[in-house]
Formats: sequence, C-alpha cells, structure tokens
Amino acid sequence: MILLKESRTRRRRLGVAAAAAGLLAALLTAGPAVATPDPGDGPTAGKGVSKSTEAEVKAAIADGEIPGQDEIVHSDNIEHLVNIPKDALPGTNSDLAFQGRYAFSGNYDGFRIFDISNPKAPKTVAQVLCPGSQNDISVSGNLLFLSTDSSRSDSSCSSTTQPATEKSSWEGMKVFDISDKTNPKYVAAVETACGSHTHTLVPERRNVYLYVSSYSPSATYPDCQPPHDGISVIKVPRNAPEKAAVVGFPVLFPGEGPDGGGNPGSPTNPGVSKTTGCHDITVLPDKDLAAGACMGDGILFSIKDPENPKVIDRVQDNVNFAFWHSATFNQKANKVVFTDELGGGGAATCNAQIGPNRGADGIYDIVGKGDQRKLVFRSYFKIPRYQADTENCVAHNGSLIPVKGKDLMVQAWYQGGVSVWDFTDSSKPREIAYFERGPLNTSTMQTGGAWSAYYYNGYIYSNDIAKGFDVLKLSDKRTDPAKKVRLGELNVQTQPDYFD
Repeated sequence: MILLKESRTRRRRLGVAAAAAGLLAALLTAGPAVATPDPGDGPTAGKGVSKSTEAEVKAAIADGEIPGQDEIVHSDNIEHLVNIPKDALPGTNSDLAFQGRYAFSGNYDGFRIFDISNPKAPKTVAQVLCPGSQNDISVSGNLLFLSTDSSRSDSSCSSTTQPATEKSSWEGMKVFDISDKTNPKYVAAVETACGSHTHTLVPERRNVYLYVSSYSPSATYPDCQPPHDGISVIKVPRNAPEKAAVVGFPVLFPGEGPDGGGNPGSPTNPGVSKTTGCHDITVLPDKDLAAGACMGDGILFSIKDPENPKVIDRVQDNVNFAFWHSATFNQKANKVVFTDELGGGGAATCNAQIGPNRGADGIYDIVGKGDQRKLVFRSYFKIPRYQADTENCVAHNGSLIPVKGKDLMVQAWYQGGVSVWDFTDSSKPREIAYFERGPLNTSTMQTGGAWSAYYYNGYIYSNDIAKGFDVLKLSDKRTDPAKKVRLGELNVQTQPDYFD
C-alpha cells in the first residue's frame, strides 16, 4: 500500500505565489468575534479572492496538485461509505454526539437524529427545527442539550434574531427529552451570560452538570458584561430537567480591572486573541480533570468539585497560537492536544505561506502529580497537504481512536478534510490516513468542510458544514484494535475511559 509518501512541497505548492502577506496580517489580527463560522440564520456568503489566486487554484487543479472542485480523495486505508446530504435543515452543520445506535447532528437551524445501526445506510429518525448558532449538541440518558450563541427574541424554537443590545434578548442552553427519538420534546431553557458557544457535560447519577463556554462581552450588552473571565455551571436534575438552573460562575482568570486576568491579546501580544472567556472545555470525569481552550490561554483544572473547578496550570503560546479552540486528552491523561483556530475557521491557513506551526495542533505533556501538574509543550502537528486559497482550513474538532498503548486521533480540518494521526511520540506526530474533498469553489472563499470528525464503535463519522453527514471506514493494523471497543454513549468533550 502506498500511503503519504509524497513530499509536502510537491503535493501542495499552493499559497506561495498568492498575495499572502495581507492575508497573514489579517489572520494574525483577527478578533475573537470570528472564532468559528457564524453565519447566523442565513446561508454562508462567499468571499471573493484575487484573480491571481483564482488562476492559481485552477492551475493547481489542472496539474493535479489538489483535487478538483468537490472531488473526493483519500488514503488507501480509508473508505468513504456514504454521504447523507442536508435535508430539512439547510443551515451550517456543526457538532456530533452519539448514543447506542443513534448519531445526533447539530445544525444552526436545529438538529437531526440518525439511526446508524447500519453505518453504510444511516436513516433519518427526526429533524428538529430550532434555530440558534451554533447548536453545539450533546446527549446523556434521555436528555439532549443544545447551545444557543446567537441573540434571539426569546428561548422558543420559533424565535427570531434580535440584537444583543436589547435586554429582552435570549441566549443560553436548551434541553430536550429524547426518550422517544422520533419525537424529541423541548423541556427547559436556561439563559447564560454571553450565551453558550459550546458546552461540556459532567454527568452524575442524579444530575448532569454543564460547563458553558462563551466569550466576547461588551459594555453595550446587558446580559454579557465584561469582565467575562469564567464559565457558567448549570445543574440539570435528570428526573426534573425543567428545574435546570445556573448554580455558579467560577472565575478561571482572576485579575484586577475590567478585563480580568486572562491573556491581554493585541497589542501586548500581537495576533493573539484576548481572553474574555473559554471557547471549549474537555473533561475526563474518571480522572476529575479538565482542559480548557480559552481564546488566548490553555488551562488544566481539577473538577473534583464539579460546581467549583480549580485551575491547576495555565499556558500561553504568543508566537504561534492565535485562538485556543479545543482540547483532547490522551487515554493515560498525561498529554493534551490543543487546537489553534487561526482565522476563525473562515480563512485559508493550510498553505505554504502560513506554514506548519500556525493553525495547527499543539501537543503538551502533563508532568508532575496532583495540583502540581504542569503543561509542557512538545510539538505542533498540521496536515501535510496544502489546500487551495479558496478553502477554509484549520485545526478543528476530533477524538481519540482507542488503541491501548498508542495515542491516535481523528480530526476535522474544515476543507482540509479528515485526518488520522499518531502522537504517541509527543515530539514526532505523524499522519497515517486522510479523507478530503476538493474546494467548494475555485473563485470565492466559501465556508465548508468537516466541522467534526469522531471515531465511534468502529467507524469515523464526520459532519460536513455544506455537504452533510459522512461515514468513513478506517482499515489499518495500527487502528484496527479500536474496533473491539464499544461505547453506549459518546460526547467527545466528555472523554470516557475507553478501557474500563
């Protein structure tokens, strides 16, 4: 089998001749307001590129350097089983969650439930219209949770957009009863400061705690005032979800002044996002441990007391990280992979001009014990295939592939596709498989590609922003042992102990 033997420069010469100096400057000064694609309630609009960039993309396709428009390519050890296009919900596809034979697909217009008992032929079980970006999604038992991070007229599923400057506007968490997968029922809503960009479950027997991540406060927003230097904690009683409520707002970045104590961002640290909250949090409930990707900071914290998390360590990368986006532990909990969403997921950052260390993963070892543990940087990982300058591409959501003794991960890279990589050696990560499509458009920057790519019960499931729901089969002796691991439920930001 021939796999990934070709040189990086031969496979992708794109980006060298483009007018990238201006693009790079724009990326490095991008503010947190563009942390992820946020088209609101309408379709994503394309952004024009220069004639020279358009010509370069078309020439690269003609020369075979990149796939043709919408063309699918992949390594020999991945098979594309099926694509299910978007249906009743035309908005941006977002995150995924799993339970038993079901996959739950978030979408800016609501969510969709698939029966994946036959991964080659997923069937739609339900589609729920409930607009509100990003509709980050998770499930626990009979409950489904949905994040709303766009200002709405009220908490209902028939709400409309309304300015955040109006006190009556609503953003936060929605809770659904999914005991009947064919007929989910909306049972509760909880408003949170600055809305809910993402959320993370800390499940217990009687209650589910939600860590709500949000950011970008403004003195003009009545419900999102600075400093916004922590997270909202919601407690949801399983037997009475209608009683869900905020039980605390732990400050993770204490400091004096109106901005708290997080990374000050530009101009102190040019090109780095100012920390005004967290973007995403991943927890290891079995280890009472969590990692937070918080705009300009990465943090490690204890969740022994889930209502009062305690920061253990905090790191910054003011050279190569623009926006700390998400975190993934390895199984032994002695490493964390943080992602940098340079350009907010709406820019072409997988090219020669940006290079291998920006818009990448940062691999950190966890050294020490207990509350003395520290995060120690080891290396960066970025996909080794350049993308067209009309393709948004940057590190995004992924999950572990559970193989004992190995640190393997599958990850989405927007229009960079899906990458499988090995970080068992923290200092020498390498890709072992990939799947991608050619650019959505060769004349404009059009947002698309894989938002999330997760391994669940023997298959890789990917939610493509524009193309829909993809199922991939990975066949490789390095990853095949993972097929023996079966889970009853998976919310990737609530990492399980795969081998317990």
